[in-house]
Amino acid sequence: MPQLPDVVLWSIPAFVLLAVVEMVSYRIHPDEDAAGYTGPDTATSLSMGLGSLVTDALWKIPVVAIYSGVYALTPLRVPVHWWTVLLMLLAQDFFYYWSHRGHHVIRILWACHVVHHSSRNFNLSTALRQPWTSLTSWPFYLPLIALGVHPAALAFCSSVNLVYQFWIHTERVGRLARPLEFTLNTPSHHRVHHASQGGYLDRNFGGILIVWDRLFGSFAAETERPVYGLTKNITTFNPLRVATHEYAAIAHDLATATTWRDRLSHLLRGPGWHPAPRPRPRLRRASPARQRPARPRRRPHDGAGRGRRTGCAGRVCRRRRGGCAGRCG
Repeated sequence: MPQLPDVVLWSIPAFVLLAVVEMVSYRIHPDEDAAGYTGPDTATSLSMGLGSLVTDALWKIPVVAIYSGVYALTPLRVPVHWWTVLLMLLAQDFFYYWSHRGHHVIRILWACHVVHHSSRNFNLSTALRQPWTSLTSWPFYLPLIALGVHPAALAFCSSVNLVYQFWIHTERVGRLARPLEFTLNTPSHHRVHHASQGGYLDRNFGGILIVWDRLFGSFAAETERPVYGLTKNITTFNPLRVATHEYAAIAHDLATATTWRDRLSHLLRGPGWHPAPRPRPRLRRASPARQRPARPRRRPHDGAGRGRRTGCAGRVCRRRRGGCAGRCG
């Protein structure tokens, strides 16, 4: 097994130092348009980051078992050299793009990733707001394992990608030089990714490189100030609810769905999908019933020798079979 450093562990001191520097910068040079840091939001982001260290350690057990099994079955092997590590970083960033994009357009995957987008602030602490259900990313990297990339090498590349993305979660850095903006994922590009405006939604999925978005039609440049958060923001700072609120919403939609097709759509279609309202069945107008001609009402016999109009005049009354007491007249 290749011996590669734990990039995330070595980067924790830098994370803390840079976050403190950014906090101080907002104190010295406040920005009226930027939210900066707020106590409850920052505490939630830190809690989500610390919690993810525990949950990720648990989720890695089945993922490592699956990766190790696939790696043992494939006859291919990619040696670990400096130049192959660069190629593996490039390949991992490519598959990260598709994993990230999938976690935005498939709702059951979005339920995991929505945690990272739930803050209405955008600062370095937002980078630490990580999900607790990160078991949904591993299938996207199976092709790398099948091609002979060692699971430990893949873990190293994923850590490098994660560490790179820490510094782009800030409003204190404007646009960089044009060649860097064209190739790399920068704070400007990532601000667009975290925005909730219609034109910015589901844009700029790249991890280290932004060229994937340019190639596959998901790039958007920063043209107006982003509004951060969700299209329907949550109103809680409880870490457990932040981690599970979308799963609860999915469970509610599944319970109220009327068809299995709608239930599958709630899981596999986009986060904003809802079934179209079904048209009400039209009421069939009843055909007019055939009206029978009304029978003339017969006036009851008055028993005084008069018939229908002028009386019986001595004739036998035909209202009864036996007449009315024999004679009417």
